[in-house]
Amino acid sequence: MEEQKKYDVATRETAENSPAALMLKAMAGGMDLDKLERFMVLQEKYEANQARKAYTQAMSDFKKSPPEIEKDRHVKFKTSTGQTEYNHASLGNVTAKINTALGACGLSAAWTTEQSDKGVSVTCKITHVLGHFETTTLTASPDSSGGKNAIQALGSTISYLERYTILALTGLATHDMDNDAQGEVEYITEKQLSTIMDFINSKGVDQVKFLKYMECETLETIPAADFNKAVASLRAAKGKAVA
Repeated sequence: MEEQKKYDVATRETAENSPAALMLKAMAGGMDLDKLERFMVLQEKYEANQARKAYTQAMSDFKKSPPEIEKDRHVKFKTSTGQTEYNHASLGNVTAKINTALGACGLSAAWTTEQSDKGVSVTCKITHVLGHFETTTLTASPDSSGGKNAIQALGSTISYLERYTILALTGLATHDMDNDAQGEVEYITEKQLSTIMDFINSKGVDQVKFLKYMECETLETIPAADFNKAVASLRAAKGKAVA
């Protein structure tokens, strides 16, 4: 209770000594327009500084008890040299856990993307409720390996960069930071995608349930090694059900 009183007093004193408070006092004494404009500039700088300090404190609070990011996605596929498998933290798992923890501290994260001749750039922006924000940007070329089509290559890279920009900006790492080998994943081809879509449409299969069954976020990211499994389940599907 005593600590709360000290905090209230400190907050009140800060507000009373702010440029805005001093400006009001000066206006009551007949301050001219030039002085008013200077006070407004001071107030803007004061608010920006307060917002920056609030962001720093909020991020410090966030890091005191950071969320543990477990690898929730297991990838297994065949390659020309044998079989590869690894675990990684999916974008959904990373963002859900981090955003929940950030929100409790008055912070939020968002992303923007930009394409250029150098590839695709993803910028993660974490903003505090008072307005201060910080960003980090990563750039990479679309991952066209493994038989991906253009959309798959772009989407794969964007998801990868979104995941790592928020981890970099928060200073977190997944539990046993993954060594994705993301570029080695071979996805279904456009022709295979068309085949799957034909089955889904002709059978009236619920696409959401089908993706859940295949453990994939989109049809485009179905591993090539699972194509036969996908077709078999769709052949056996009755109505909206998936085997």
